[in-house]
Parts: sequence; C-alpha cells; structure tokens
Amino acid sequence: AAELGPEDFVYQFKGLCYFTNGTERVRLVTRHIYNREEYVRFDSDVGEYRAVTPQGRPDAEYWNSQKDVLESTRAEVDTVCMHNYEVAYRGILQRRVEPTVTISPSRTEALNHHNLLVCSVTDFYPGQIKVRWFRNNQEETVGVVSTPLIRNGDWTFQILVMLEMTPQRGDVYTCHVEHPSLQSPITVEWRAQSESAQSKMLSGIGGFVLGLIFFGLGLIIHILSSFLPHPHTGPEESLAGSSFL
Repeated sequence: AAELGPEDFVYQFKGLCYFTNGTERVRLVTRHIYNREEYVRFDSDVGEYRAVTPQGRPDAEYWNSQKDVLESTRAEVDTVCMHNYEVAYRGILQRRVEPTVTISPSRTEALNHHNLLVCSVTDFYPGQIKVRWFRNNQEETVGVVSTPLIRNGDWTFQILVMLEMTPQRGDVYTCHVEHPSLQSPITVEWRAQSESAQSKMLSGIGGFVLGLIFFGLGLIIHILSSFLPHPHTGPEESLAGSSFL
C-alpha cells in the first residue's frame, strides 16, 4: 500500500463572523475541516453543532452534549465577533486616506482626432470609490472603461478610469471623484487646446522660466559684489595728483 504523507492529514478550523448594518445583526460560523472536506460546523443562527458529513456526526453529538462547550461557543458572538469588530473599527474601519487625482491623455493631443483620457485615482483608503467623467458639465457614460480596484500592498488602493473621446476646441473634460475620506468630491479638469495654442503656452512658460534664471543669476552677482572688497587707491595714483616744486 502507498504510504500517506503529512499532506493527507490536514485539519483546519475556520471561524467566520458576518455583520449586517454594522453590528445590528451578527452571525458566527465555525467550520471544522479535515483533508479539505468540512465535516462539522457551528452556526449561531442554529445555536448548536451540526454534522456536514456522516464522519462529523459523533463530534456534533458530543459537543452538543457538553453544555459548557456549547454555551462557550454561543458566547463567541460577543467575546470574539463583537470584540474583533470594535478593535477593527477603531484601527481599520475608521481609517481614511484621501485620493490623489490626475488626468493625462494617452497621446499628444490633436483636435478632432480620437484620443483616450486617463483619470488616475491613487493612494486612497478604503476601497469604496466612485469615479465619473463629464464633458462640458454633461456626464459621459459611453466610452468609459475602468480597471479593477488595484491593491498597492500598503493598505491603499488605486484605479484608472479611461474615457474614449474626440476633443473639440473649447471642450472641458472633468474627472469627478467621490470617496468616504472627502467632505466634498474632487474634480480635476482637462481642456482641449489646438497645437498652436499649446506651443504658445509652452513658449510663454519657457520664456518665464528663462527670465527667472537670469534674474536669479543677476541677484547672486549683485549680492556677491556687495561682500567682496573694493580695490584701494595705490601710491602711484596718489602721486599723480600731487605737485612738486
């Protein structure tokens, strides 16, 4: 006969607490599993142990006959479920982290050409979030595609919500985000501009930055010159202004 390895003798116990409307209704379910097959369970809605398979009947009958065991298990609705809920509520359920919202086109904008706007909503907690797209204050529902909720691994989430669009001159697109951490929704706008308008704007920004650089250099030179020693009048210069008889 083939020898049985340790993986053939695995016992598992799972305790599950279910909450409805906060703590308005609390249900406890404990599951006893052997070799990946549940054989007996306790359900607080039933109030006693019940066999799931024939192999679980002896355990269910025995535990139900032990009044102290049965009462202790029934009390775990309060001693385990309610206790853990209060701990989790203070440390986890009340935790709030506001999202960061940005908009970017998938490629360089060209008016009257198909494009994709990406609304990136990052670093928020909890995971419940609502993201909507608006064009000129009218909600867009066609052409909206969203990624699943992404876990960052540090108790925060992120999500990308894309809008397929063909921008027209003067269009204003808005990403509207609602989240439990916010007292009011976050709205971020993106305005459609022609390439010439973008070039003028970039030129203006470049000129402004260049002006700041030259202004800063001039200021530094002025400050340094005020601290450096000035040359004194030498003997030759003094004698040049003297007369001899």
